[in-house]
Amino acid sequence: MPSVGEKAPEFSLYDADRKVRKLSEFVAQGGRTIIAFYPGAFTSVCTQEMCTFRDMYGELQKLKGTVVGISVDAPFAQKAFAEKNGLTFPLLCDFKREAVERYDVRWKSLGGVEGYDVANRAIFVVDGSGKIISKWIAENPGVMPDFEAIKKALA
Repeated sequence: MPSVGEKAPEFSLYDADRKVRKLSEFVAQGGRTIIAFYPGAFTSVCTQEMCTFRDMYGELQKLKGTVVGISVDAPFAQKAFAEKNGLTFPLLCDFKREAVERYDVRWKSLGGVEGYDVANRAIFVVDGSGKIISKWIAENPGVMPDFEAIKKALA
């Protein structure tokens, strides 16, 4: 599991428009990247979380933060989810579960559905040099992150 102070594991994932995006691309923009792993588009807690990021995005930008959401959903689901909820930050598709493995946030058999492995709800804040400066992993995917703690990590 990557720890605070270590280099964040690189990923290369499709976004909702089926364009390949890499962590290094976001890090190169400077500031800090909030990697927000979430279990699934259109679920109640995930919708609430992503809409909270949407609503506080201006505040995050003032702190030089940007959000990247990652779930195991397909690009088509991510696009519909973003459009329905007015999400303007990238939603990435980890359908091969490579990033969830690299970040050690795989949640097995969500909702008791055997074999339905998703991303656990987790937040990694990465600085402009690619190092993890903050991380939080939910005890279970139904728990929301502490948004004030995320803002403090950016300050």
